[in-house]
Amino acid sequence: MKYSKLIFAAAMLLFSACNNTASTEKEMIKTPVIKEEAVSYGTDSTKLTGYVAYDTNALGKLPVVLIIHEWWGLNDYAKSRTKQLAELGYLAIAVDMYGDGKMGNNPDEAGKLATPFYTNPGLAKSRFDAALAKIKTYNQADTTKIAAIGYCFGGAMVLNMARLGEQLNGVVSFHGNLIGVPADKSLLKANVLVCHGADDQFVKPEEVAIFKKQMDSIGADYTFKQYAGATHAFSNPAATAMGEQFKIPIAYNAAADSTSWNDMKEFFRKIFK
Repeated sequence: MKYSKLIFAAAMLLFSACNNTASTEKEMIKTPVIKEEAVSYGTDSTKLTGYVAYDTNALGKLPVVLIIHEWWGLNDYAKSRTKQLAELGYLAIAVDMYGDGKMGNNPDEAGKLATPFYTNPGLAKSRFDAALAKIKTYNQADTTKIAAIGYCFGGAMVLNMARLGEQLNGVVSFHGNLIGVPADKSLLKANVLVCHGADDQFVKPEEVAIFKKQMDSIGADYTFKQYAGATHAFSNPAATAMGEQFKIPIAYNAAADSTSWNDMKEFFRKIFK
């Protein structure tokens, strides 16, 4: 009888120890706490205000991701992607390319704001470099692991940043224009992922073919993903309404949005390992 009681007591102690260990392990897994903040920076008389997000509970240094907005400007959509990247464990900053609070409220305004950056890639690089310098001042920044992503106008810009020789591990273009600064083997250091809508009427098959030919000619490390049924701006949930409002061929595609985001995550796993 005493022997049975001793066995029972030992079992209870073991159960209690295991339960306490499990509780301790749960306590060690911290719930992400995302901090979001506006940050000012700049290199000239233009006031640039970026948007930063990161997990304050994350341990150690964090890979850095810069986000360049669509031609509309640094709006809530770009900020939402910044927060999503922070939730994935990155230190993210949405780059303010236009500055001074400028926004394109219609295609005409947006086109006028975007055009100088297409015609003067150096201007785009200076704005990008200012944001990059700012995010590098954060203690959380792992300055050996840096990537950039962009949407539409922003996609074209990150491809240009890579072709201009920015020290980046990789860039991801979502439904962006593909032709810009000529591909140069001596400058291009970043891996490239292009996420393209097969039904994009702004970026036609001829542009795709030229882009691939240019990249292949220098032996570039790039991946080109094409999503069936997806048009321009396929990743933005507001695209369908904007397309209808302004009578332009853009629309949201949930399947392409989800798949391209997962393709980006896999790309980051590869370049940041």
